[in-house]
Amino acid sequence: MTLTLRTPVCDRLGIAHPIFGFSHSVDVVVEIARAGGYPVLGLAREMPQEIPHILHEVDTRMQGRPYGVDLMLPAAVPRTGNIDALRAALPSAHVDFVQALRDRFNVLPPQKPSFFTTQVRSEDLFEMQIEQVLNSNATGVATAIGLRADLIERARARGKTTFSLVGSIRHAQKALAMGVDVLVAQGYDAGGHTGSVGTFSLVPQIVAIAGDVPVLAAGGIGNGAQIAGAIGMGAQGGWLGTLWMAARENHTPPALMARLIAAGSEDTVISRAHSGKPCRVVRSDWIDAWTEAGAPEPLAMPMQQALTGDVFASIHEHDDPRLVYEAAGQSVFAIREQTTIERQMQTLVQEISTAAQRLKALN
Repeated sequence: MTLTLRTPVCDRLGIAHPIFGFSHSVDVVVEIARAGGYPVLGLAREMPQEIPHILHEVDTRMQGRPYGVDLMLPAAVPRTGNIDALRAALPSAHVDFVQALRDRFNVLPPQKPSFFTTQVRSEDLFEMQIEQVLNSNATGVATAIGLRADLIERARARGKTTFSLVGSIRHAQKALAMGVDVLVAQGYDAGGHTGSVGTFSLVPQIVAIAGDVPVLAAGGIGNGAQIAGAIGMGAQGGWLGTLWMAARENHTPPALMARLIAAGSEDTVISRAHSGKPCRVVRSDWIDAWTEAGAPEPLAMPMQQALTGDVFASIHEHDDPRLVYEAAGQSVFAIREQTTIERQMQTLVQEISTAAQRLKALN
């Protein structure tokens, strides 16, 4: 017997399962939607001129299925992001250190332009991204970093559900005061930019202050039993990101896939070397080099990207097995082989059911 856990947010959003999937891949989000989950497409890394075409493709392939878009809108960035101007202002000691690493690891120049080689985060970029997302058919808008009352108001005025990823009670209170529709309690276990409180400790605290606002659990979630456990704590679903990198639809480069398969939870670390903000990544020789004796402290966002963005682009472009890394949570333990979104979703749903039956048997 399959025991299905369906929460109010499923009815609100028109989805079959309380599974929320964040990904940078259009193919991944389309398949999550087809399998009954709620996909969220990350567009914080995309080239500005590409975003309208990406959203048009998503809208076409979704065939009316609900989906969200995630943006990263940190404060304290420049009004206009000129990457050449920021590069010219980089401290010479940092420039020399990174050049020494390029020489040491024989980092080849990237051959293709990308967000990391041509853009830096700025208010002008954010405004362009926001407008394009609001003009799309996305039913939801999520912010991974940054709370903006104007975005929440504009999104809700267009009938879109707003999500805010929060890592502390303070952040949740701010989001609630702005009228956010759904809180995503993202614990320290999460991949990417994250806070200091573990998911199992954070979720019940956010649920306690959320009132009627739905809460989703995020951070380190790689199986359905964890989703069921989060629902038992009062959340209405699980928000997963790292797991989907194991799917063929993510087009994960072979060396990165091998690193993720081999990694355990302890192989992910919080580092400022990627973006300038604390970011959990799966470690590599490049990340470890920033902890060696004599290494400088990473620069603040967006200066760190201006310093190392070409290296990140290069190691992904060339799939360098020594250096390649990616934002990844402690849920990397659940990646053991390459699979598909369909199989992952089926497994998650079955694991949720098994966990629910296990609890029911205790009555």
